[in-house]
Amino acid sequence: MSVRRLAPDHVQPASFAFSAANENWADEQIAKYPEGRQASAVIPLLWKAQEQHHGWVPRAAIEAVAKKLAMAPIRVLEIATFYTMFNLQPVGEHYVQLCGTTPCALRGAEALKKVCEDVIGPQSTVSADGKLSWLEVECLGACCNAPMAQINFDYYEDLTPENFRALLDDLRHGRPTKPGPQVDRSGSEPLGGGETLKDKALYDGSMIGAGNWQKRITEQREAAIKVASEKAAAEAKAKAEAEAAAATGKAGPTDTKAAPAPEAAAPGRPKPSEVKQPASAAQDTPSATSKAIKDGGPKPAATAPAAKAPAAKTSAAKVSAAKVSAAKAPATRSAAAEVPAGKAPARAAQAPASTAETKPELLAAARNNAPDDLELIWGVGPKLAKMLNEMGVWHYDQIATWTQAELAWVDARLTGFKGRATRDDWISQSKKLATGWRPQSALGDKPVK
Repeated sequence: MSVRRLAPDHVQPASFAFSAANENWADEQIAKYPEGRQASAVIPLLWKAQEQHHGWVPRAAIEAVAKKLAMAPIRVLEIATFYTMFNLQPVGEHYVQLCGTTPCALRGAEALKKVCEDVIGPQSTVSADGKLSWLEVECLGACCNAPMAQINFDYYEDLTPENFRALLDDLRHGRPTKPGPQVDRSGSEPLGGGETLKDKALYDGSMIGAGNWQKRITEQREAAIKVASEKAAAEAKAKAEAEAAAATGKAGPTDTKAAPAPEAAAPGRPKPSEVKQPASAAQDTPSATSKAIKDGGPKPAATAPAAKAPAAKTSAAKVSAAKVSAAKAPATRSAAAEVPAGKAPARAAQAPASTAETKPELLAAARNNAPDDLELIWGVGPKLAKMLNEMGVWHYDQIATWTQAELAWVDARLTGFKGRATRDDWISQSKKLATGWRPQSALGDKPVK
C-alpha cells in the first residue's frame, strides 16, 4: 500500500462543522450503538464528512469527528489514512477511479490512462477548471465488462479510448451520461445479446407436458383450500361432540335413576373434578368414610356393589374407569379400618394417620390493593405465589394464623407442589415476615430443621 498523507497545510480549511441535516444524521448513526461504543460510528461519520466537504477529508473534519465520538484524534486519523475510500487530497467535481488490474489491463486500461493524462493531467491532481481528477485503483469487481472506471458513485464499463474521451467531455460540460455498459449490451450479457435459453417454449410449460399449467395450479390450490376447510369443520364438530359427551358424563349421576353413590363420596369429601383440585385429591384427602365407621355409621362395603351396578340406558354408562377406581378407593380403606388391629396387614399398620382439613379464611383481593410478596417465603416461586393468590391468599398474616388443618386444606390444593407448605414450614416463616422482618435473599430464608 502506498503512503497516504494529509493534504498540505495551504489547502487545509481552518475549521469544519457538520451541517444541521448532517448533524442529525450523525446523531442517528451514533444512536445505533450502545453506550460506550459510539466509536463504532467513526467510518459512517468520516464518509459523511467527505461527502459534505467536496469529496475529500480535511484535517479539521478528522478532529471534528474525533471530538463528537470522544476519540483521540490520532485514532480517527489512523482510520482515515488506512481506508482508501477516504480521499485525503482535494478531488475534482467528477472523481475518476480507473481500474488498472489484470482483466482491465488486458482489455485496454493502459490506453485509458493515457486519455486521463491528456484530458485531466497527472494522477491526484485536479484539472484547472476543478471539474475532473483521477486515480488508478485496484479491482472494482466489474471484470466481465472490462475495462471500466468508477466516477463518483457510478460505474462506466466497456470503455474504449474514444468513448472514454467523449464521456469525460460530457462530464466536464454538464451533459447527461449513461452509467453502465458504454456499448450495445444489457448488464453483463455477451456482446450482441444472450445466446442461450432463447426458445419461448421453455417458459410456457409445454417442454414438460404441463399443458395449461396455470389452470392446473389454480385447481390444485382450490382443492387444497376445500380439503383444509372440510378438515377444520370435521375437527370443530368432533370437538363439540366431545365437549357435549363430557358435559353429559358429568351430569349423568344426578340426572338418572342410577344407584346412589356410596357414603364414602359424601359432600365432605373433595372431588377431583373441582377447580384447582389435584388429580390425587381423592386419595390424599381424609374421607368421611373413616369418621362414619368410627361413629358406627353404615359401612361403605354395603354400598360398594351399588357403585358397580350398571346404569342401563343412561349416560352413567360413559363414566370412565378412572372414576370407578376412585369410587372403590374409599371402600377399600374403610374395609381395612374394620379389620381388628391384630390382624391388620403390616403395611396398613404402618400407614400414618391423615390430617383433618379445614378451609382457612380467604380474601377475594389483597387488602388496599397491596398484596405481600409471597415469594419471600422460602419455597414459594412465581407459580406458587400465583396459585395462592388465585386461592385467596394474599398476606403473611393470613398464613401465620393457619392451623395444621387449614394448612392441610391448602396443601391438598397446590397441584404439583403437594407437601411443600408443610415441608418448608410456611406458617413459621409467615409469622416472622408478618412482623416486618425480611430475609437477606430474595428467595427467602431457608428454614432450619
